[in-house]
Parts: sequence; structure tokens; C-alpha cells
Amino acid sequence: MELELEPLRLPSDKERPLVIAGPCSAETEEQVMSTARNLAAKGCHISITLKTTRFRTWFPYTSGFEGNGEMALPWMQRVKEETGMMISTEVATPEHVEVALKYGMDILWVGARTSANPFAMQALADALQGIDIPVLVKNPVNPDLELWIGALQRLNQAGLKRLGVIHRGF
Repeated sequence: MELELEPLRLPSDKERPLVIAGPCSAETEEQVMSTARNLAAKGCHISITLKTTRFRTWFPYTSGFEGNGEMALPWMQRVKEETGMMISTEVATPEHVEVALKYGMDILWVGARTSANPFAMQALADALQGIDIPVLVKNPVNPDLELWIGALQRLNQAGLKRLGVIHRGF
């Protein structure tokens, strides 16, 4: 099955590559705002994960820190208001999608663990049906191209056409 895609339509100054950078998680409002201001001053357009800024609000790791969840999303709104940058966060469940959209996220991304789970991907696809927003999908933790493509296909079958991929190193 071929994917039916459209351009992501992300802001760019056409002089530099799209850069996504920043901390791995949104730990404090001060950290989020300081990072965002510094990146905006350097000409960054998007506050997300791949490089412009990476403010993960839900942290699906087993390391102990699980993120600040919904509490961090107003910080992201403030980033958008004060810097003009687009904002984004990772979503792993339909509930994450609902809350992220409530707070005006401009871009959503799906993490490596979620992209490897066809059931989770179908639930996200169902939650995103009818939403016109760029969605970036990380490659699964284990290098499995079929799972990665399958994740994109599920989203595309739900009507999402502004899809991008995030390649995380192995």
C-alpha cells in the first residue's frame, strides 16, 4: 500500500535545515521557557523533538521520571505566545491526543515504543481521525521497517496525510 501524503507545511527560513533540539523532557517551567527563548533567539521556528526543542510531557520510560503530563502543556502554550514558535509533544494514547489538542499543539509525534505496537497505533489513528495536523513517527526501538511503515499506514488510513518520520539511532 502506498501512502497518500501531503507536505508538512512547517515554517522554515529556507536558509537552514529544520532543526529540532532541546531537553528530553519538560521538567520545569523555567527550563522550558529558558530553552525556548534561547532557541527562538537563534532563529528556531518549532518547539518540538527532533531539533528545535524537545519538551516531552509524558515520559514513557521505566527510569522513574514519568514527565509532568498535562501540567507541562500550559508551559508549551506560553512558549508559543512568547516566542511565536510552533509547539509539539509526544502522544502515546488517545487521552494524550485529546489533551494535547486541547492545549493547541501544532505538531504531534509518536515515540519509538508506541510505533512498535499495532494496537496502540490503531488507537492513536482512531483518535486522530479527521484532524489535520502534522504527525511525526519515530522508528521502533528494534529496527523493524515493517512495523514503522505499518504505523504510518494506520495513521494514513485514518485520513492523516501530513506525516513525517523521525529516525532515532541504533
